[in-house]
Amino acid sequence: MKKRLKLLGKVLLVLIIVPVMSLLVIFVYNRIRMKQEESLLEKPLGQMVDVDGHMMCVYEEGEGEHTLLFLSGSGTASPILDFRSLYSLLKDEYHIVVIEKFGYGFSDVVDDERSFDTILRQDREALETAGIEGPFVLCPHSLSGLESIMWAQDYPDEVEAIIGLDMVLPRTYDEFDFDGVFKFEKLAALARKLGIVRFYYLDSSLPAALSKEEKELYRAIACRKAVNIDVINEGLSITDAVSEIDSKPKQDVPMIMFISDGKEVKGTNWVQNHYDYASDLSDAKVIELDCGHYVHNFMQDRIAEDIREFIGE
Repeated sequence: MKKRLKLLGKVLLVLIIVPVMSLLVIFVYNRIRMKQEESLLEKPLGQMVDVDGHMMCVYEEGEGEHTLLFLSGSGTASPILDFRSLYSLLKDEYHIVVIEKFGYGFSDVVDDERSFDTILRQDREALETAGIEGPFVLCPHSLSGLESIMWAQDYPDEVEAIIGLDMVLPRTYDEFDFDGVFKFEKLAALARKLGIVRFYYLDSSLPAALSKEEKELYRAIACRKAVNIDVINEGLSITDAVSEIDSKPKQDVPMIMFISDGKEVKGTNWVQNHYDYASDLSDAKVIELDCGHYVHNFMQDRIAEDIREFIGE
């Protein structure tokens, strides 16, 4: 009996020591890599502008009659690089702009309230400071769909159209498991601090259109910014944003919504919800794509072609 207890004790000790040592090795390795990656972050990809005493990054490229303004989904570590698969196909015909909100990409992490009213105000101020004028064709991915709807409701003269890239809608959150998502985000934030997140952002999981150097930069940003306090606080403001949107008349600007198969998305009736939303608008179209949530990285050629047709009309 004593031998069995000793053996059991040794097994339990190994089961404890091995994971702890593994985490320690991962943590140290990540810290070493972060130090080596510092030179990659010295030169931001966009223009840095002061908003509320903090620095925000705004990227622009190309020229054209229409300005396509890309707004990222929740937790997308590097919006400028994430959208590159799509806007690289459009930059010769349109003025391309990407905003990196606080907590994203090269922008500061501010650890402050992140209501959608504040986010919208800061984005508009960043564009003004950068000398970029509207009107805009808003191109929101995922959570930024709410900001785009608010933008069109509050400042209709600034919104020429909306091109949804698997964007969320107010009814997305009618039966949403916020508690489950926030628990996951806290675990993801811990994984970033421990360095585990580095092994999530492998080359194979990053946009295929990016070069090796761009993937290295994306990973360097993600290991510092993925699921930080600003991203979490942004999620906490969703309910208030939905209530504010519901209290105003629905925006009625030309709209095209590219939607995924819904398998990677948590939300209420993902596909049907988009058709229901479009049915109340005078000029709205839904295009179903057989791919995952980051539609602009899976079917960018098809989307670029449809965008040209949509804007041309």
